[in-house]
Amino acid sequence: MNPVTGKPYLNDAVIGNASMLAALGRSGELYRLWWPHVDFPQHVERMRAGVFVEEESEETVWTDDPAEWQWEQAYLPRTNVLRTAGAARRLPLRWETVDFAVPGEPLLVRLYKWTNTGRKPIRLRFFCAASLTIGENRLYNCVTYDPHIDGLVYFRHQYAFALASPLGCAQYTCADAWKHASRGYLPGTRVAMAPDGALGWTFPLEPGETAAIPVYLTAGSRVDEAVNAMRRAFAASAEDHLERTVRYWHDYLDVQPALPAGCDERTRRVYERSLLVFRLMADEQTGCVIAAPEFDEAFTRCGGYAYCWGRDAAYITTAFDRAGLSGMSRMFYRWTLTAQDPDGSFQQRHYHDGRLAPSWGLQIDEGGSILWGMHQHYVATRDRAFLEEVWPAVEKGTTFLLSYLDRDTGLPLPSRDLWEERSAEHTYSAAAVHAGVTAAAAMARELGKTGLAHRWEEAAKALKEAILTRAYDERRGTFYRALKLQVDRSAYQRAVESGFPAFAETDEKGYVSYYVQHDPVYDISLLGLSVPFGLLDASDPRMARTADAIERACAVPGVGGIRRYEDDRYIGGNPWILTTLWLAQFRIAQGRFDEAKRHLAWAVAHASPLDLLPEQVDRQTGEPAWVVPLTWSHAMFVLTVHMLLEKGQL
Repeated sequence: MNPVTGKPYLNDAVIGNASMLAALGRSGELYRLWWPHVDFPQHVERMRAGVFVEEESEETVWTDDPAEWQWEQAYLPRTNVLRTAGAARRLPLRWETVDFAVPGEPLLVRLYKWTNTGRKPIRLRFFCAASLTIGENRLYNCVTYDPHIDGLVYFRHQYAFALASPLGCAQYTCADAWKHASRGYLPGTRVAMAPDGALGWTFPLEPGETAAIPVYLTAGSRVDEAVNAMRRAFAASAEDHLERTVRYWHDYLDVQPALPAGCDERTRRVYERSLLVFRLMADEQTGCVIAAPEFDEAFTRCGGYAYCWGRDAAYITTAFDRAGLSGMSRMFYRWTLTAQDPDGSFQQRHYHDGRLAPSWGLQIDEGGSILWGMHQHYVATRDRAFLEEVWPAVEKGTTFLLSYLDRDTGLPLPSRDLWEERSAEHTYSAAAVHAGVTAAAAMARELGKTGLAHRWEEAAKALKEAILTRAYDERRGTFYRALKLQVDRSAYQRAVESGFPAFAETDEKGYVSYYVQHDPVYDISLLGLSVPFGLLDASDPRMARTADAIERACAVPGVGGIRRYEDDRYIGGNPWILTTLWLAQFRIAQGRFDEAKRHLAWAVAHASPLDLLPEQVDRQTGEPAWVVPLTWSHAMFVLTVHMLLEKGQL
């Protein structure tokens, strides 16, 4: 549980429409809601539903209370529509909620259905209470009752939300919503400078009877926009909105290439869920692709995930292209033009508008990955207009990469690694830069810029030679993870005492930094030299030995899977989905298909109950351990499936 927000770290489900994104728990509780972009801002502090049975209840029973309900949850097949149901432990009730965001509208629909499972008539009071921290801020919020929609309007500065039902309401209040709703009565306060309010409905239920209460949440940049969106929503029934949304998601999947008929059902479901997740994580307005829905806003255990990393996105958009979603790839690369710095670099991570997000500093592999990804998109589409559109960014980006080389080693200068944990001249980063420069040369040649293409090809050859001579450990017959690894003083002293090459540098301010010359740790990212960047073939003995050493060092006993590197301690040192699939892809490139299929099957088996792929799998329990869903995990799954398909192995 996040100590700052009071919400679980793990999401159970996500829904959305590419401008509105929502994360929910297994009880159907709405944890977070982002609008008008999928990364920012988040507006929900808490939103709950509850029921008060007249003449039986002493207080309202909330649907997210595990002491009161047994839940079941599933997506409607092949959609981003979520169904959650609860069976009461004490009361004669069963409920169901169908949650979805309507495509093309700032509208979240929550269709509640209550069923009397008892033998006598009952009278229910149903409450929906919401506390909104609009614009991610508890200050200066206001909520008011609007009789024109018979509902509530929440607003703060440039954002407004309306909460209402096409059935109207029987009760309402602004402020102190939880206190009043818990007691089963809303006093009708019409306006309050507060973040919370509640609506109530009263209705009888005969034995076996079901009553439906649709609740709509609409958004706008002004109060009148949110209210007008609610009026538009009222023009159609909840069932009509549901039918339209289901049809949208079915159409979205139907235009993509299907997996072969012989593919097993769970693999097919995870594949389709991956494509559905892709649409939710790619911002409709900007094309920015986020790593995951945010769950740790206060950075209590990590640095946050609701940002766009160029590295992740290069893999993700390559998966888009393989899956037939090239339009989303093109939108992303258009977005990169807004994120590139004037010097041609791409920084660690960004918001949807291209502005720099909180950062640990430059990760040089990101710029190389973006250029590589641009070329991958061109190869997939042969879209020359795209090539011409991104060319200025390609030229600036390549110029920066080639300016950022260590004259001593020939490798890219120290930067943060892809795991964002250490500064060094990383072998993976060098391979990404090599791939980026090679891709840029190919794009230059396509555009007839032969002189520039030749210079970049020669630079790429020199970089490859540096990697093969400086980053390779002849003694072990495998690659180093990095050179010039920055360490603390005690690690430096231990290295010196043990006879390992190490050195110290003093900067112009007198600060001393310490380094060891080689980082010998086995890390899954070393496979990147072959897959995806192609610096060496997977059949090369140096790569084969490195891959085998990585598998021996990083395989997790018992639960299975592959962790990132030896002695990985992040969130307990668990196996990751993407790392396990990375090894699967390398084995495919080697022609070791049975091993690859086992790794793919492991990923499928460790998807969540809703077929979402986490970042990590708990090394003790085998349950999702961190980040649900992780877009990069889904991308690696799609890429692995397509690699097997291309080899006729699936």
